[in-house]
Amino acid sequence: MSQEPAGLEAARQAKAELAERLVGDERIAGIGIAPDGAGGYQVKVNLAKPEPGLELPAEVAGVPVRTEVVGEIRPL
Repeated sequence: MSQEPAGLEAARQAKAELAERLVGDERIAGIGIAPDGAGGYQVKVNLAKPEPGLELPAEVAGVPVRTEVVGEIRPL
């Protein structure tokens, strides 16, 4: 049986929880919320570069966590 997609409020709470755990980790470029492709939401962790040793949970409070290498984020 498949799990029901996470709603927006659940994703917001999961993002806040994960952000609290990762605060100060310089390998993280940002944390956001993104559609999961199944009608729900996921937490998206943006990385400046590939980080092979970085271990993140597959989900937080039932909300999937995905990583993406987006490059360095700088002000324009």
